Amino acid sequence: MTEKADLQSVLDRAAEGGRITPEEALDLYRDAPLHALGAAADAVRRRRYAGTEHIATYIIERNINYTNVCVTACKFCAFYAPPKDTAKGWTRDLDDILRRCAETVELGGTQIMFQGGHHPDYGVEYYEKHFKAIKDAFPQLVIHSLGASEVEHMARISGVSVEEAIQRIHAAGLDSFAGAGAELLPERPRKAIAPLKESGERWLEIMETAHNLGVESTSTMLMGTGETNAERIEHLRMIREVQDRTGGFRAFIPYLYQPMNNHLKGRTQATIFEYLRMIAISRLFMDNIAHIQGSWLTTGQDAGQLTLHYGADDLGSIMLEENVVSAAGAKHRSNLQEMIDMIRTAGRVPAQRSTTYEHLVVHDDPANDPVDARVVSHISSTAIEGGTAHPELKILASN
Repeated sequence: MTEKADLQSVLDRAAEGGRITPEEALDLYRDAPLHALGAAADAVRRRRYAGTEHIATYIIERNINYTNVCVTACKFCAFYAPPKDTAKGWTRDLDDILRRCAETVELGGTQIMFQGGHHPDYGVEYYEKHFKAIKDAFPQLVIHSLGASEVEHMARISGVSVEEAIQRIHAAGLDSFAGAGAELLPERPRKAIAPLKESGERWLEIMETAHNLGVESTSTMLMGTGETNAERIEHLRMIREVQDRTGGFRAFIPYLYQPMNNHLKGRTQATIFEYLRMIAISRLFMDNIAHIQGSWLTTGQDAGQLTLHYGADDLGSIMLEENVVSAAGAKHRSNLQEMIDMIRTAGRVPAQRSTTYEHLVVHDDPANDPVDARVVSHISSTAIEGGTAHPELKILASN
């Protein structure tokens, strides 16, 4: 263990851009004073984004959950239905999905996250068909979707290699992977919460394959399901090691376990202070990943703002639809003006970004802020009157 007298020297080295070891990261995560940890992480962020360090970003997107039928049965999930539960299970048809895409474009959204259960009948062909249909109708939408777990599943269902599955769905329209299914990569906590999923090593192997095929991704971490501090740092180490080889992870996004309606039943949870420490140590340790995203969705807006002072440069999305984390109890909501205000009152200039983090609109003058009361997180299938994005696709009536 690093002596307390040495913690500041490690922090200073990290703040100046030096690489820290997993052992040093664990000592900092456990013992460094919270504000000193945040100050070092913010120094790294400001250096990386010198010239635009005053800006923090967000994106407008929609998470279209195409089915809740799933064979994986993760213990933290409140969304899935077993294949035999025909009363609870459902699948959206393609017209419904395209209507949701039309509404996304109408509301200024630029990105679709296409995520759902591991349906026992859905192989590569299912995703090819749907991605092609979305891209044909809405070429301006970026399909930032799925993750290694879905790739492993669809390849097995179709009897093809992971490489072929990635190449085919990429050719059909997938732009990048969303890093879904990482949860916790070390063996013990992963087996405890998702025993039917592929190993953490296999998850990373598939992501590395995707990167080498030209398909980038983000990376994620689920905090608060009973993992130790050492296992949290090991999760970071495993990702950093792959990133050293591929450079394919655009961002790292830790988020908090939500305790409702799932088999874990809230037995463990991470505190907001643990979360802020993780944001900071992520910025210091993941020196090869450009973007660190704070999760206001699972922590609330106040904590989301604080992440911008602990190393985060992005606050994620106004998510026009989201059903998975919400099913487990995430009740935090936002609209476009609240997102802009959340960033601005944290002392940053808000900017709407693209999937690849280019600044699309910088809101440097409050007098010119966009005003659209329809751009609200989790609107689900609310009808948008007078839509112009794709008028031949009729929007569903409001629920």
